[in-house]
Amino acid sequence: MDLSHVLLLVAAGLAAGVVNAIAGGGSLITFPSLIAVGLPSVDANVTNSVAVFPGYVSSVAASRADLAGQGRRLRTIVPTSLAGAVLGCLLLLGTPARAFELVVPFLVLGAAAILFFQDRLRALVGRSHGEKKVTLQVVVFVGAIYGGYFGAALGVMYVAALALVLDETLNRINALKNVLSACVGLVTVVVFAVLAPVHWGAVLVVAPATIVGGYLGAHLARRLPARVLKVLIVSFGTVVGLILLWRAFR
Repeated sequence: MDLSHVLLLVAAGLAAGVVNAIAGGGSLITFPSLIAVGLPSVDANVTNSVAVFPGYVSSVAASRADLAGQGRRLRTIVPTSLAGAVLGCLLLLGTPARAFELVVPFLVLGAAAILFFQDRLRALVGRSHGEKKVTLQVVVFVGAIYGGYFGAALGVMYVAALALVLDETLNRINALKNVLSACVGLVTVVVFAVLAPVHWGAVLVVAPATIVGGYLGAHLARRLPARVLKVLIVSFGTVVGLILLWRAFR
């Protein structure tokens, strides 16, 4: 990589860290940037997954105040997210990506729509406490599979689904999203470091930038009014879904 490549990846890492902390979807910034500096698509995908992980960790650190009182919940869903992420990574390494690429845009657009109509839909999901627990585990597991496989806009999907099944403020749900994203990221780091063609030079450039961006983005998200945060997540999720749809069918 020459200096222009390094500068591009640093800028992409900063932007992706901020976007991931606020809404999710930062991979749509770093992934094409990695391709732009010459990495093949599969190599760029696994390298991106490893590189953005530190940004998720810094987002968790910055949003820890909104995790207060959620320790018991986290102890039940973190193992589920780890298991789902392992399955997603193995699917990426062992199956053709084309079919999944065709489905992903509709998942992202659907998640944005769910969050937009959250208040109307919440009553239809998990009417009893027990049903909510089961629904929460399903949401976390399916989201982690997607995150291990591809991951773009994972945060949008998690926020939308968690907002349906949990009676929490959007800021506290966003903090949970950061933890779950970090869990998925940890699995991708371990699995891809062993089994996939990670380009560690690019990781060393992008990862520190995502740490800074993730920390700044999480602090910004905590200070935004719930309505503004919701509009940002829905808007970004819609843009991400349309971009993925264009890429899948062009």
